[in-house]
Amino acid sequence: MTDSPEVIVARYLTSGESILWSGRPAQGLLLRPSDALFIPFSLLWGGFAVFWEYGVVTSNAPFFFRLWGVPFVLFGLYIVFGRFVVDAHVRARTCYGVTNQRVLIISQAMRREVKSLSLKTLSDVSLSERSNGSGTITFGGSAPWWSTLAAWPGSRTSQAPTLELIPDARRVFDQIRSAQGRS
Repeated sequence: MTDSPEVIVARYLTSGESILWSGRPAQGLLLRPSDALFIPFSLLWGGFAVFWEYGVVTSNAPFFFRLWGVPFVLFGLYIVFGRFVVDAHVRARTCYGVTNQRVLIISQAMRREVKSLSLKTLSDVSLSERSNGSGTITFGGSAPWWSTLAAWPGSRTSQAPTLELIPDARRVFDQIRSAQGRS
């Protein structure tokens, strides 16, 4: 996504709709609170998978056993390193928009996906704010705590829609609530 969020959101506007805010989630590699549990697990998994595969290869075990460990090593590499790269890739290709009629979440990471949430029908809107003013706005009920551990590509589709890791989250939250009152 080389265009600005405002240009991308403007492509999806309907007649009489105007942009109140547009933006992107935080960019680059980052750690999330769920990583406090997931990093130790990923290191144990990845370490054991590499240990297993090394032992099998150096002991001249049958070909089947050498092949058996490869998916576990690949999965270990993904959960140790790859998931951070995939997460950064998805956030780099996501933008958000708040209009006078709806909230738009546009992603072009794996395929183009546009999520449109009508302000008239939004009932549960919550704000999770950090000390620096950035935060996440969630629409709908919260996902179970364990669902944040997955960090799989596309796993967010089963979770509530969010404007994730946006700067000045309280201002955007207030704009949404204000626009809801007018719609």
